[in-house]
Amino acid sequence: MQNVLTTATEIAMLLYWLLAGSLVLGLISIDPSLMYSDYQNPLVAAWNWSFFPIDVAFSAIGLTARFGTMAGHLKFKLEVIAAVLMLCAGLMAVSYWTITGDFDVTWWSMNLWLIILGTANLICIKPNMTKSV
Repeated sequence: MQNVLTTATEIAMLLYWLLAGSLVLGLISIDPSLMYSDYQNPLVAAWNWSFFPIDVAFSAIGLTARFGTMAGHLKFKLEVIAAVLMLCAGLMAVSYWTITGDFDVTWWSMNLWLIILGTANLICIKPNMTKSV
């Protein structure tokens, strides 16, 4: 079940960035009530885009670890990296909103989910030292 939740989260994150990119390019419009707080402020928009590399990295690395064909020790390393990046992405967002005093249950819950799932993945990952999967 945890693998399913992690995979769904990683795919959802990639879809989020696909939507964000489509919005910036003017290909779609999104109801402002669904956006993060102060999204029209260039500094806040830059802050949001600063998460693009870490979000795409944890998603791509996690999906590669689960669905790629590789030696067990490499799979383990990629799983650890993906879990740490996921946890850090959520923690960074929640830290920012704590500092700014901004609370939106939707955005907080999504990022608390990243912290919880990243932590759970770190706890549950077990090394597999086989030569191939």
